Amino acid sequence: MTVETRPVPVRRNLISGEIGRPQTIGDGAGSVQVQMEVSVPAGATKIFAVYGKGGIGKSTTSSNLSAAFSLLGRRVLQIGCDPKHDSTFTLTKQLVPTVIDVLEGVNFHAEELQVDDFVYRGFNGVMCVEAGGPPAGTGCGGYVVGQTVKLLKEHHLLEDTDVVIFDVLGDVVCGGFAAPLQHAARALVVTANDFDSIFAMNRILAAIQAKSRNYEVRLGGVIVNRSDAMDQVDKFNQATGLASLAHFPNLDSIRRSRLKKCTVFEMVDSEGLDSVRQSYLDLAAKLWAGVDPLPAVPLRDRDIFDLLGFD
Repeated sequence: MTVETRPVPVRRNLISGEIGRPQTIGDGAGSVQVQMEVSVPAGATKIFAVYGKGGIGKSTTSSNLSAAFSLLGRRVLQIGCDPKHDSTFTLTKQLVPTVIDVLEGVNFHAEELQVDDFVYRGFNGVMCVEAGGPPAGTGCGGYVVGQTVKLLKEHHLLEDTDVVIFDVLGDVVCGGFAAPLQHAARALVVTANDFDSIFAMNRILAAIQAKSRNYEVRLGGVIVNRSDAMDQVDKFNQATGLASLAHFPNLDSIRRSRLKKCTVFEMVDSEGLDSVRQSYLDLAAKLWAGVDPLPAVPLRDRDIFDLLGFD
C-alpha cells in the first residue's frame, strides 16, 4: 500500500501563558518534577505514554500504532518527547520544527505562537508534535517536555482528539520526561527479549508505580519488539505481574520502513509485513476497547540478575 502525505500545519488559536518553573511535588522522596500550572481535563480522550530502553524501537512502534489508530477512524495526536526530535518523521516524512525551536524564535513569548507553528499533519491525518530539546550540555530536555505538555493542554489539544500517544525518551523516567505520566491513563513499555531491555523496563515499572500514587496513570502492558522469541520477557512478566499486549518480530522490512521514512502501512509488500500491519491494527483496537490496569510490582536489581542473568 502506498500513500503519499505531505505535512500540513494544523491551524488553531493563539496560545497564551507563561513559561512554567520546575517545582517540587509529592511524587516520592527527593522527587523534583515540572509543575503543570494549567489543569485541563482530557475528557474522553485515550492518552498513552510509551516508554522503553533507548534504541528499542519506541518511535517506530508509536508511529505505526498512531497510523493504525487513524486507519480505524480515530483522530490521533503523537507527541515526540526526545531532543533528537525524530519520533514522527515516518509520519510526516521530515523532521518538523520543534516546540523549543518556535519558542526560541519568539524569545519564549508563548502568547505570540499559533499552534500551526509546531503541530503538523502526517500519514492519514495524524497530528504530530516534537518537543525537541536544548543543545547538548546546555539545559534540561525534560523541562522542554513539561512545557510542551503545558502548551498542548492550554490549547485543548489533549481533549480535541480521540487518541494521544506520548513517545518518551529512554529508560530513565525522571523530571519532565515523567510529565506524560501525569496525563496518561495507561503507560505502555516497549522491550526486547534481552536482559538490558528488561532491566530498563523494571526501572520504568518502578517509576509508573510511583506516579500512580498521585495520578491516574496505570500500567497497560508490554509491547515486545525486535524479538523472535519471548521466553525472557515471559519469565519477567510472570515474576512481576506484567502481561504482553503485542509481539513484533525482528524483521528487516520493519527496519527498512524507518529508513524509507514511512510507516509499515505505506511499505510496498515486503516479507512478513501483512501480519505486522494486522498486529498493529489489532493492538490499536485492543487499546481503544480498553485494557485493565496491571498491578505489577518491580523486582530488586539483584533479583533480576538471579532471574535472567544466568542459564
